[in-house]
Parts: sequence; C-alpha cells; structure tokens
Amino acid sequence: MQKKNSLLIFVLFFILFGVLETTAQKKSKEESNTDLKVSPKLVVGIVVDQMRYDYLTRFWDQYGNNGFKRLVNEGYNCKNNHFNYAPTSTGPGHSSIYTGTTPATHGIIGNNWYDKQLDKEVYCASDETFNSVGTTSDAGKMSPHRMNVTTITDELRLHTQMRSKTIAIALKDRGAVLPGGHTANAAYWFEGGDRGNWITSTFYMTQLPKWVLDYNKADHFSKYKKAWNSAKDINSYAESGIDENLYEGLSEGETTSVFPHDLEKNWDTNGKYDGLRATPYGNSLTADFAIEALEKELLGGDEITDFLAVSFSSTDYVGHKYGVNSKEVEDTYIRLDADLERFFKALDRKVGKGEYTVFLTADHGAIDVPAYLKDQKIPAGYFDSKAMQERFNEFLKYSFGTADVVKNFSNYQFFLDHKIVKNLDMDLAKAQEIIATELLTYDSIDRVYTGQQMWNNNYVSGIPYILQNGYNQKRSGDIFIVLRPGFISYHNTGSTHGSPQIYDTHVPLLFYGKGIKQGSTVARTEIPDIAPTLASLLGIAFPNGTTGKPIVEVLE
Repeated sequence: MQKKNSLLIFVLFFILFGVLETTAQKKSKEESNTDLKVSPKLVVGIVVDQMRYDYLTRFWDQYGNNGFKRLVNEGYNCKNNHFNYAPTSTGPGHSSIYTGTTPATHGIIGNNWYDKQLDKEVYCASDETFNSVGTTSDAGKMSPHRMNVTTITDELRLHTQMRSKTIAIALKDRGAVLPGGHTANAAYWFEGGDRGNWITSTFYMTQLPKWVLDYNKADHFSKYKKAWNSAKDINSYAESGIDENLYEGLSEGETTSVFPHDLEKNWDTNGKYDGLRATPYGNSLTADFAIEALEKELLGGDEITDFLAVSFSSTDYVGHKYGVNSKEVEDTYIRLDADLERFFKALDRKVGKGEYTVFLTADHGAIDVPAYLKDQKIPAGYFDSKAMQERFNEFLKYSFGTADVVKNFSNYQFFLDHKIVKNLDMDLAKAQEIIATELLTYDSIDRVYTGQQMWNNNYVSGIPYILQNGYNQKRSGDIFIVLRPGFISYHNTGSTHGSPQIYDTHVPLLFYGKGIKQGSTVARTEIPDIAPTLASLLGIAFPNGTTGKPIVEVLE
C-alpha cells in the first residue's frame, strides 16, 4: 500500500512538474515575443510643418484635452529634440525623419538645389519620367527618385513581403512623396486652383482609385471658402503679439493683416483654392482626407501593420506669411489641435484605441521676425545678398579674373566652376579658402566653412557638426556660410527657416500608443533617431542609410 501511494505521489509530481514547465516555457515564449517586437495594426507618422517646440508650451492652455495634450499626457515627450544638420527645410526634413539619416547620406540637400552634373537647379521631388494623375497640369510629375536610401515605410513593406500598406498625404507634394518612400501604395497631394483636387503621379498608379475620384467630385473643399476668423475670442490669445503690426505679410487685396481675413472677397486674386494653404483650413482639409483614406483603404484593418504618413503643411505657409509671434499662428495651432482630436477619434473608432502607434514631429522650426526682434533690442537683421553682390563680384574679378568662377548660390552654399579653377592652374582647396576668407568679412555672415573642411574633418558637435551632416560629397557646394544668429535672408515680414541655429533645429517629438512608454526626457534626441526607434519597436530592418539610434527610453 505504501509503495502504491509513493508511486501515485511520484506520478502526480511528474505531471505537475510537466504542467509547470510547459506553462513556464509558454510564458517565457510570450515574454520573448513581447520583447522581440510590437505589432500595432497601424503606424501613423505626423509631421507638422514649421512647428517649433515651444508651440507646445506657449499655447498649452489653449489646447483641448484630446489633441496635443493627449500625446503629451499619455505618450512620451522628447523635450530636447533637434535636427542635426542644415539646411533645415521641408524636403530634407521629411527625408531625414523617414530615412533615419541626414542629407549627407540620403541626398536631399534642399527643397531645390543646383545639380552639378546637370548644370541646372532641380527640385527634390520632381521627375519628368512620370506623369500627373488626377490633373492635366504638371503638378503630378513627381517621384522619390532623388532620395538615395530606403525609408521606414519601405522597410515595413519589404518586411511584410509588400502585404502592408503605405499611404502618404500632404498639401505639399514633397510632404507626401518623400515620407511614402520608394514603395508606397499611394502618395497624394493637393492641387488648388479653380476646384481643388487630391492628385498623384504615375509613379504610384495610372488612375486615381474610385474613392479618391468620388471624394474630389463631391467637392469637400468648398465649405472652407469662407472668412478666416479666430476660433476663440481673440482677446484670449495672450501668447502672441498684437493683431495689427508691421511684421506680418498681406494677402492680395488686403490692406491690413488683422482678423478676419476675407477669403471669399479676395478669392480670385489669391489663387482660389490655393489660397487655403496659408490658412488653418488647409490643415482641416488634410485631416478630412486622411480620415477618408483611413476608412476607404481599410488601414489597420488586419494584423499586418500598415503605415499612414500625414504632413500638415498650412502651419508653414501661415508662419511664413504672418510670423512666429502672430495671432494667426496661435489660431492655426488651436485649430490644428481640434483637427488632431477628430483624427485621433477616427483612429480609435476605425483601428481601436491601443492598437495603433503615433509619432508627431516637425520638419524644421522657425525664427521670430528679425524686425520684431530688433524692436525688442535683440540683435537681429537681414542678409542682403543683392547689396553684397557688387562688392563680391569685384573681389572675384580681382582674385580670379572673372566672376563666373561662382556658378550658383543656393541654400547658403556657393558652387564653384571647377573647370575655371583648373584652367587657372589653381588648387580647388585654395580657391575655396580665398573666397571663404573674403566672405567672412561681410557683416551679416558669422562663419564660413569650405568643402575641403567638410571632407577632411570629423566634427562631433556645434555648428560644423550640423553643417557636415548636411554635406553630401556629390551634391553639395564648395563654400558654406552661416549667418549671425537672428539674421535671415528673407523679406521684412513673416518668419523663415533653413539655418543651423537652434530656433530652426529645436522641434517637438512625441510618441504615443502601442508599445510606447508614458513619460518624457530632456536628454538630447535627434531627428534621425525616429526611424530606428520605430524599426526597433516593429522588429524590422533599419532603413539602409540609418545613422540615428533608437531612443531606448521611449519603448516599453
């Protein structure tokens, strides 16, 4: 009897041990899978064009609870996030966000740049080998062919054997084409004019999908043909300057830049539907179309992760026209906050709360209007390239016998004619140095660097580090100028960007949703860190030019 009991106890112990071992292995496997990757049904990339970091904090009390505040309070806030290259403009910005690298590698060195091989200026997204879809104009002749590397959207498509879907949307063509990468199912951008349409390129498709054709025909845009007044009592807009001032640009037909802006009255003189770009309504119609794409393309509708890239471009147009400190900028962000809220609600409804992952950042920052800064006794001013041209040409003629030694000036870069330099039996590095030394004597110019310095040195901090990350050996110029802090090459009203200065590099970076921790950091993060962070989250390959690193603190 005792032997039987012992045998029974042994058998029960063996069974129990087996059950515990199986459970432990299953739990270990589940934990391992959790650590290995996170699989949201949808990743949503949001780029707010020309958004400074302090727009989060300045306008915080004006925001509702379910737009920007939802991302900050429930997600992860990288407070010290920067572009680590210049020029800080839209094309390079969107490319760097999605490729995980800088212009030195991805090759998009500006919105436009002088092509040394073609001997002409080129546009970052233009491609004459493809045709427009959805319009008879040339506005659709675009592709990402000038971008040398893959994007996070490309890598997701490759990882899933092209079963995942990527849709990219923006008012600006470059704001859709570059984030969509080389493998996007579709990229759509807005053509204004008489009617207003979402269009694309034959790079993606030969005709618009039925849902886009129906959307364009339904004329969802005419509801925004109305006066632009402040969304709230304008007296509550305490975080911006007075409404009537000398620092803001005017739309055609306006004599003052104060609210309300009568869009209908000046409709024809401001490009009709194109005029919506420089109003918050451009962001609203972008959100409308993104929500429609979410539904009609069934994004996030199964277990294979999809990607929706959305760029809100009107913030840039408004900033350029009215300036950082304007009531118009404050109102635009209040209205964008409301658009984000309804976009997030659509994501909750269509994909499911907790089933998607979002990041929000900007493609560059912006400077306060220098004329305003000067009136506040802050050092600031304007670089007048025309005024310096006569003196500079005389210097070139004296030093080289001809002013034609400089072929082009763009993106704060001088491109030299290497043939002329060679014919003068002069070393290129020496020619660069002679011109750089002269340029440093001009009052508005703070620093000058040469291509030779970019080739020979490895900068790890400061302005030269930022310039070097923007320097592409095949595409960039020979001499780089950096204007004094507070100085810009622009007209006297409105704000601009493009410099390596901190007001152009410091932008928000917010993560939210599945696989994302709640919290914040003041440790420095950089724009190329976004793509590898997402790749680590998803368990996919990094974009093939990645130089950034995953932000470990963000991930659960």
